[in-house]
Amino acid sequence: MSKPKVGFYWCASCGGCEEAVVDLAEDILKVVEAVDIVFWPVALDFKKSDVEAMKDGEMAVCFINGAIRTSEQLEMAELCRRKSGLVVAFGSCAHTGGIPGLANLYDREGVLDRSYNSAPSVVNPEGVRPLTSTKVPEGTVTLPELHESVSTLAQTVDVDYFLPGCPPPVKLVMAAITAILEGKLPPKGSTLAPDIAMCDECPRKESKPEKLSLPEFKRPHQVLIDPAKCLLDQGLLCLGPETRSGCGAACPSGNMPCTGCLGPTSRVKDYGAKALSAFASTLDGKESPAIEKSLETISDPVGTFYRYSLPASLLYRRVRPN
Repeated sequence: MSKPKVGFYWCASCGGCEEAVVDLAEDILKVVEAVDIVFWPVALDFKKSDVEAMKDGEMAVCFINGAIRTSEQLEMAELCRRKSGLVVAFGSCAHTGGIPGLANLYDREGVLDRSYNSAPSVVNPEGVRPLTSTKVPEGTVTLPELHESVSTLAQTVDVDYFLPGCPPPVKLVMAAITAILEGKLPPKGSTLAPDIAMCDECPRKESKPEKLSLPEFKRPHQVLIDPAKCLLDQGLLCLGPETRSGCGAACPSGNMPCTGCLGPTSRVKDYGAKALSAFASTLDGKESPAIEKSLETISDPVGTFYRYSLPASLLYRRVRPN
């Protein structure tokens, strides 16, 4: 009996999700024994033509990490979707847009200008920009087109399941692969992680006060963090109450606040709005001047509350007036 065929593909992301697969360590041998990896270009010599040659639906599952920003990423996501029985949005960037999604604060021209003209480290007096097509003696050379906006995988193709995290925790990766192989998957559209807040698995949860009242917020470098005390109670912007569990509270266990990479539970429509609302409710001040003074201590509100989720939010992107 032939083994199920599995693929992995990398779109707009940092590559950490590919490392998460390698981080299975000896368990990756169990995966290799159980499946036939037929597409994993970051690790093995596979080509686009190999996928094109497959029958539609021939891959049992394809794990696609990264957001969609270029025409090539869109083309590959559509191709992998067509050739796969199941598609899993693998990691924060595919799931909710991730760090690359913060580019939606700018338009495409702004991104290109910063990258090729105005950044302090750029020396480009001729103003050279990459072209989607150019002729050289050997023929025509092409590059992918940069889309105006960053999109999540589900905003681009039909996604069966979501595996969150930056990168997804090893135990969630292994649990997802096992569920797929054993045919014990939840309903389509489910997120393959516990549907409870990260605080539930935090080793500091017993020290969290019933009611918080904070005059200001602090950044980790501004305070000597008590390793036994709730980070929120120390005035730190820990996003554990708004974030799905499944990571073993890795950041708080390392004495750092949760940044929200596993995304929201199923009951939250907009992660950033939920987080902002929750933190606003903890402020001491009840009048506008005091509230504004407290909020000024959050140096980057969008980068804090929508760090991984701007494309998946109700905001989606910044729209500049003509």
